[in-house]
Amino acid sequence: MNVRVQLHRGLVLCCLTFVPCPHSTAQQAKEAQDAGTRIQVNVNRVLVPVVVRDKQGRAVGDLKKEDFQVLDNDKPRTVSAFTVERRGGLEASAAASHESVAQPPASVSAAPQSPLLPDRILVFLFDDMHMSFEDLAYARKAGVKALNGALTGSNMAAVVSTSGKTNSGLTRDRAKLQAAIMSLLPSQTDKADCPNIDYYQADLMLNKHDATAGQDALAQVLNCNPGINPQTDLPAAARLAESAARRALAIGSQDVQATFATISEIVRRMAPLPGQRTLILVSSGFPIVEQESRTAESRIMDLAAQWNVTVSALDVRGLYTTALMASDDTHVVPVLTKGEFRANAMKAAENVMAELADGTGGTFFHNSNDLDAGFNALTEAPEDVYVLELSLDNVKPDGTYHRLKVQVDRDGLELQARRGYFMPKPERNKK
Repeated sequence: MNVRVQLHRGLVLCCLTFVPCPHSTAQQAKEAQDAGTRIQVNVNRVLVPVVVRDKQGRAVGDLKKEDFQVLDNDKPRTVSAFTVERRGGLEASAAASHESVAQPPASVSAAPQSPLLPDRILVFLFDDMHMSFEDLAYARKAGVKALNGALTGSNMAAVVSTSGKTNSGLTRDRAKLQAAIMSLLPSQTDKADCPNIDYYQADLMLNKHDATAGQDALAQVLNCNPGINPQTDLPAAARLAESAARRALAIGSQDVQATFATISEIVRRMAPLPGQRTLILVSSGFPIVEQESRTAESRIMDLAAQWNVTVSALDVRGLYTTALMASDDTHVVPVLTKGEFRANAMKAAENVMAELADGTGGTFFHNSNDLDAGFNALTEAPEDVYVLELSLDNVKPDGTYHRLKVQVDRDGLELQARRGYFMPKPERNKK
């Protein structure tokens, strides 16, 4: 029987194949936003995947529920349920003290096993919406090499992009995957506008009223418009800077929401697939500056933990620099202040990748120019992942971000765990 499942946004799952749809995820996310729709999130628990390793980097799989302590905003929280996920392909099993949190849909779990089913599913998601041409060129080269390690045994893989322009389908065909990787192009040109204000700086200017960010934008306007007299036309220059910031904030918000929509949809589609399932996000990073994006990120972690999908991430910027460039104008903003401002912006861009990896039991590879080693590291998922469930029945839905800290009662171990979750306010029905 040939089963075809049609889901909303970006991708269609046909048997075990990701097939492109006429409209990209980014387009449909924008259409949903324009129509005034919002993501409804009902939260009564939070899932916290934890990977524990010894000093040699080996996964530790013999811990019990009582070995873990969880702090929520520095206050102890009770672990309401505990699951050990054995992420080892078709033989994966779960040992839970309460109901397992990683059950696939009933129709999938009841399907007979086939020797042709893959042991592992790897989806390489290239973030062409946030990578420069140079970064993407390095990522393409390393990604092609990574296929040798990814397509071992019965493994299957897919290559997709956040813009929806690239979609290889889920396949064992190395040539098809390679062609998809080589077809990747950045969605945005590297030609810089003047003033060149990004999403992070626009948020600082308009939402946080940061003086340094505003001064930098104003300096750029004066630098690229020599006809503006800083003595008499400063208000006009300030208006140009604000206009550029508003445009950058709108575009950045749309791109980040579309990116999260893509990740969420891929996680959903990977849920019923057999074997070990890993999503590898290849990106230059992007900051989270809005509440809706933080909610979307938290929801992705919940879905990935519930459906036993690992999200790993590769920062293709490698050993990036925060030093000033020759094109930087510093006659308004002091050099030290501007350098710190740039460092904060680049750090904020990578945080989301680290959080998604930590929050799903994956790996974040960064601060290295060896992208080959990065891809190799990310195609190997941990064998044992502990999933701690925290009940939110007594947590006030106040629209705040809760910081989580997980600890174990054993010395010499390193933990990788979800860093927090967003507790949204209840939606009010508007008449």
